[in-house]
Amino acid sequence: MAETRTKTATIPAFRALAPEMQQAAGAAAALALTLFLPWYEKSFFDTTGDRPRPESASLSAFGVFSFVEASILLVAAGVLYLVWARSQRKAFHLPGGDGGVIMAAGGWALLLLVWRLFDKPDVDDPGATVGIQWGIFAALIAAGALTAAGARVRAAHRPEPPNPMADDAGWERPPRRERGPATRRPREPTAVTEALRDPPGWEGEPPEAPGRAPRTAGQPQEADAPAEPGDPDRLF
Repeated sequence: MAETRTKTATIPAFRALAPEMQQAAGAAAALALTLFLPWYEKSFFDTTGDRPRPESASLSAFGVFSFVEASILLVAAGVLYLVWARSQRKAFHLPGGDGGVIMAAGGWALLLLVWRLFDKPDVDDPGATVGIQWGIFAALIAAGALTAAGARVRAAHRPEPPNPMADDAGWERPPRRERGPATRRPREPTAVTEALRDPPGWEGEPPEAPGRAPRTAGQPQEADAPAEPGDPDRLF
């Protein structure tokens, strides 16, 4: 019951997507389906009878599953998951955007398929030869359609769904700390001017150095007498 409800909810969500994303999903699904088509033809000699006779057999991509076929399957599955995630409004951002990722995935699949045209896979029979059949050309068309769909998605440049973590309504701004009353009042700008209005004056004689007798007014200053021998104040 729950599975049926999920399917019915997925179909309207897929229809609500942009046409470019729907085309990308169709191209990825077609690329995945081409893996079941005959990609290769194996030619060998049947030696079970009296005389060896040539035989041939068709092989799908799963018949000779290697790195190339696994990479193409991974490309198709990744694009399908991306389209499904966007239909469910899942918020995540990819480098280059959805269109850039889809276009790169289609180009990678094209490169692998062209390489497989010249480098045939190995089979178990050492005396058999491997050729190409029409299924691999269908895969080339599907990979090209996927690349073109990615380019259209990139050209449309539709925004991704908003990130719910960035729009969290539970976040609150911390309360602003109120400043207390000022304890120091600013001085008036004229206070310093009034204090320095009258320049300081010097009156009278400068004070005597410590350790000397004060001079009297009008008395000439006598030179210091040489210290007598035995004077305790003499250093030398």
